Amino acid sequence: MANDRRVARVASLIKREVSQMLMSEIKDDRVGAGMASVTDVVVSGDLQHAKIFVSIYGTDEAKVETMSGLQAATGYIRRELGQRIRLRRTPEILFREDLAVERGTRVLSLLNQLNVDSETPANELADDAGELGDESYGADIPAATEER
Repeated sequence: MANDRRVARVASLIKREVSQMLMSEIKDDRVGAGMASVTDVVVSGDLQHAKIFVSIYGTDEAKVETMSGLQAATGYIRRELGQRIRLRRTPEILFREDLAVERGTRVLSLLNQLNVDSETPANELADDAGELGDESYGADIPAATEER
């Protein structure tokens, strides 16, 4: 088994090389249907298997088409990695779609929606606090500067 630092180094090399291949070397039109980028690579401890997480932007049809193009190009990508990285054994490659960006976008839109829905009561509370005046706000809490 390789140590953790070597596994991380191999994963970053695979990520860099596959990203380069996606940008300029893969000729399959299906891969270009959706804008794809490599977000993460997870390599097993024995360096025999690599999961490549790809974020694909576009419609659902473009995502399916891009994933099928990547599956078809797996042999080419593995062969190129074997020539570029020079490992004893080139890892088996498995492409997975990374949905983290979509989940993050969905969470942000939900938070924005909550913010818009609760904006009116928050403004009313701020107005009510302003009407109380500064002298009543925190009057029962001793000031830290008086103790010094």
